[in-house]
Amino acid sequence: MTTPHHPLAIIGGGLGGLTLARVLHVNGVEAAVFDLDASPAARTQGGMLDIHEDSGQPALRAAGLYEEFRALVHPGGEATRVLDKAATVLLDDPDDGTGGRPEIDRGQLRGLLLDSLPEGTVRWGAKVTGAHPLDGGRHEVTLADGTSFTTDLLIGADGAWSRVRALLSDARPAYTGISFVEVDLPDADLRHPVGAEVVGDGMLLALGAGKGFLGHRETDGSLHIYVALAVPEDEFDGVDFTDTEAAKAYTLGHFADWDKSLRALLGDADGPLTPRRIHALPIGHRWDRVPGVTLLGDAAHLMSPFAGVGANLAMLDGADLGLALAAHPGDTEAALAAYEEKLFPRSEESAADSAANGELMFRADAPQGILDMFAGHA
Repeated sequence: MTTPHHPLAIIGGGLGGLTLARVLHVNGVEAAVFDLDASPAARTQGGMLDIHEDSGQPALRAAGLYEEFRALVHPGGEATRVLDKAATVLLDDPDDGTGGRPEIDRGQLRGLLLDSLPEGTVRWGAKVTGAHPLDGGRHEVTLADGTSFTTDLLIGADGAWSRVRALLSDARPAYTGISFVEVDLPDADLRHPVGAEVVGDGMLLALGAGKGFLGHRETDGSLHIYVALAVPEDEFDGVDFTDTEAAKAYTLGHFADWDKSLRALLGDADGPLTPRRIHALPIGHRWDRVPGVTLLGDAAHLMSPFAGVGANLAMLDGADLGLALAAHPGDTEAALAAYEEKLFPRSEESAADSAANGELMFRADAPQGILDMFAGHA
């Protein structure tokens, strides 16, 4: 039986991998995308994303999808509130329509990208278990179902725990010291009016020393909340998150002296609580040029989420790589070198900013650090 061959293979169908596939398609280059999910609807795609003027928006322009994106923007989504643990509103910045970071539902953005690709571009249920080099910069990729394929150009867009990364780097993500508990409050205005009032129209940052509530109003009227805790990496090991009430009681125990309106963002949540340990690659992660393979997005530069740039950078990575490949037909190595020359310095800068913002958000006098940061950007 002949092993299938794909000239260009993208591992991972997230925003970065799909942006790359779309930019390549616009420029007449076809790619095969392999994603471990069984289908596009296999799991929810997370909350709202603010799409930046200097990264996500240029990526969407390169993909020829900017106007379609604008039609999906959440009105009022750029509003920002900062509270302390007593629920005192210390900053209330409304969305007046002049901001440069419009909000969109992550699932809608992913759907926009998927719908823009030729049918069959994404191979669903294709979990990569490993890859190894062949001659001439080619690689063979193995899948969980026991099959394999070869490719001339292998691109790892496969996230934090990338299987492709090992071909380029021995770096592994490390725990940042912060963990999240993720919850949802659907139909907030009717069912959760207290939470709806606290969060407002856009983003909420309710912060204290080593903890806080990070929330956002979704386009469907729900509230998406991340409960942040500065705890040891093994802190959640003894918590049974399948027992929702017990998990709520444990998590709320960290907020015993916080205002009841903020505690309600967790206590009144519908559905399960999802624990998430926040990991990051070393700031300045990079690799030597290896023929026929590169990385983008979290596979290349996983960082903490406290600068809000992860998805934007993944999309910009995808757009830049697609444009570089289109600009160097027949010379893949020149394209990859040009792409990585831009990738490394901007990734390092953003990772450093994310780590610094995390320190600001949860330091002993929180939320003062974030207030100072917003004042400096005014």
